[in-house]
Amino acid sequence: MSKKNKPYVVAVMPAYNAAKTLKQTIADIPRNTVDKIILVDDDSSDNTVKLAKKLGLEVVQHPQNRGYGGNQKTCYTHALSQGADIVVMIHPDYQYDSSLTDDLIKPIIDGRADIMLGSRIRTRKEALAGGMPLYKYLSNRFLTLLENLFLGQNLSEYHTGFRAFSKEILKKVPFHKYSDDFVFDQQILFGALAYEASIGEIAVPVRYFPEASSINFIRSSIYGLSILRDLSLYVISRGRWFT
Repeated sequence: MSKKNKPYVVAVMPAYNAAKTLKQTIADIPRNTVDKIILVDDDSSDNTVKLAKKLGLEVVQHPQNRGYGGNQKTCYTHALSQGADIVVMIHPDYQYDSSLTDDLIKPIIDGRADIMLGSRIRTRKEALAGGMPLYKYLSNRFLTLLENLFLGQNLSEYHTGFRAFSKEILKKVPFHKYSDDFVFDQQILFGALAYEASIGEIAVPVRYFPEASSINFIRSSIYGLSILRDLSLYVISRGRWFT
């Protein structure tokens, strides 16, 4: 924490072709809470980088596409190197309500959580009305049920892209050894739980629309199978594989 006991909060954005939604996302981030925004561009083919610089963001560019997990690794590494006390990941596709950042990080500031997740699953009706495809809702529910059962948690969603971490847990978890693909999101949580981290959540609105990034059915299936594999590894190794 800083000398005034106010945490230094860095928002990180793993970006890939996010030019259409970046400005909207940035506009909602509470600037009295977030001290710096770092956008990591994963070799976009649109003008994401140009727009991000115009908006005054710190921009890190990958010369080649490293994947969603690889992008997050760069995000967290840069945030920690700049002294972040709390790191908030916000997708720049406007799928998550970044105006709720204050609510998301408060339990970390108060010492009640190491990680906070923004859950899109408050009710089935709300999730589907917000545009979440039925197959994604059902797979989300199935995987979350299994994860709660085997990890001993009681979370409503593990698969959100709106999340916050304390610097202590990010420094402890060896996230650089995890996947460069989408399953990274789960592996970093598995690693944190192996270190007995406390994970909390808040409810956030569901926003699916054409411009928002979303993996297709085939990639979603691969993602789901990868989670089942890693959950099995977690149980068999008692979490040690992720430490």
